[in-house]
Amino acid sequence: MRVLAIDTALGACSAAVLDTERRGIVASETLAMTRGHAEAVMPLIARVMDLADVEFAELDRIAVTTGPGSFTGLRVGISAARGIALAAGKRAIGLSTLAGFAAPLIAEDDSTHVVTAIDARHDNVYLQVFGAGGRTLVAPRIATLRDAVRATMTGPARIIGTGANLVAAAWPKGADPPLMVDNASAPDTGWIARLGAAAADDGSPPKPLYLRAPDAQPQDASRLPRR
Repeated sequence: MRVLAIDTALGACSAAVLDTERRGIVASETLAMTRGHAEAVMPLIARVMDLADVEFAELDRIAVTTGPGSFTGLRVGISAARGIALAAGKRAIGLSTLAGFAAPLIAEDDSTHVVTAIDARHDNVYLQVFGAGGRTLVAPRIATLRDAVRATMTGPARIIGTGANLVAAAWPKGADPPLMVDNASAPDTGWIARLGAAAADDGSPPKPLYLRAPDAQPQDASRLPRR
């Protein structure tokens, strides 16, 4: 199987190509950025495809992170994935950013908890907790730091994601510390590709995963009355 993976959800613009017949990731590129994904993503994908020596028509799937993440970044990556899938006649698969962060840690050791925490601002994080065998113990949600610490302390845990340091900083004094804290800015796109290859295809196109309402809300008082 050949999978093109795309991630623009957080602090990077990334793409990777997985070719299972060639035993792994054959090309990848990551640009650290918090804005400018829209301008960077298509040239980056073109470079990665050229390096992999794979044509879009030869792909089996396009995998893309669907969030949580930045509103604009998510839409850039998902639009790119859906556009490529439509043009190439292939399937696009959406994958959670939280699962993307956790995947390499679960593959390394699936006997201890993995906690993914993404900074959601205002002392909140987007949270998911994985237990033995990668089983979800706490489903994706937005949580206060206090609630995130409480969920994390159910067992020895490794914390990863842009909110990992926030959770660690809220840790109770005297309690056993987390086994690992990795404040990674974005998931490894190679693992997004691997998850994309293994994921079940429900036939629906990728859509953004929003765990809370947008900060900007319509101002009813400023609306003009309709005639």
